[in-house]
Amino acid sequence: MTYAASLPGQPRGGAIEGPATARAVCVLAPNPSPMTLDGTNTWIVSEPDSDVAVVIDPGPLDESHLTGVVAAAERAGKRIALTLLTHGHPDHAEGAARFAELTRTNVRALDPALRLGDEGLGAGDVITTGGLELRVVPTPGHTADSLSFHLPADAAVLTGDTVLGRGTTVVAHPDGRLGDYLDSLRRLRSLTVDDGVNAVLPGHGPVLNDARGVIEFYLAHRASRLAQVETAVENGYRTAPEVVAQVYGDVDRSLWPAAELSVRAQLDYLAEHGLI
Repeated sequence: MTYAASLPGQPRGGAIEGPATARAVCVLAPNPSPMTLDGTNTWIVSEPDSDVAVVIDPGPLDESHLTGVVAAAERAGKRIALTLLTHGHPDHAEGAARFAELTRTNVRALDPALRLGDEGLGAGDVITTGGLELRVVPTPGHTADSLSFHLPADAAVLTGDTVLGRGTTVVAHPDGRLGDYLDSLRRLRSLTVDDGVNAVLPGHGPVLNDARGVIEFYLAHRASRLAQVETAVENGYRTAPEVVAQVYGDVDRSLWPAAELSVRAQLDYLAEHGLI
């Protein structure tokens, strides 16, 4: 289960499967739902002239999907040499151990509990498998262990659930924290300004080719929702379910439990900053 709910708001678009950039290919997991959008995007990333590849987020424990990822790499003449995780939610990471068995690879992640092998991932790390350059960007907020991966050669960033191809991401309280999430969005925005990142390769939904615009939208959306929550509290709606009913009335009720996680994170943020 993921908390990456498709809440209202731009950007919009359909699923992607296949090449997205010169170095990144998407294999879509067969787990579509209101909470996972079209399904989980499993990314195969490699240098065009290399015979080895890195896989980011093997996805759910679905044998046909995991073997399909291996087959997609083999069709491109590549061997999978390393597995990386953006975060530990099951729709991204549940299949990692089995995928490691299939590919005889290590699994690197921020959370030690998710790793297979001695190496983790952290700020400043650079993946260089097969001549590839992937820079690790800490982006906590959706979850505490969320990471993104900057792919400089393609002016792209792989964002997991931090930025989605459609809708907006839930801050998964209590593990996710709004202050951290806002800082992460600003960190990603700096990549678009200082490092020329143009494309977002998300964990769900289609590729986005206006990275700066999308991140600016996310920041504006969060500010708007936060103001709405603050107003709801001022008007006497004190509990998270009460605030959800007031602020997220335009959201399908099946997503209200996910929206409540974000509301709880927003209430914590407002309290921490002395705003309620």
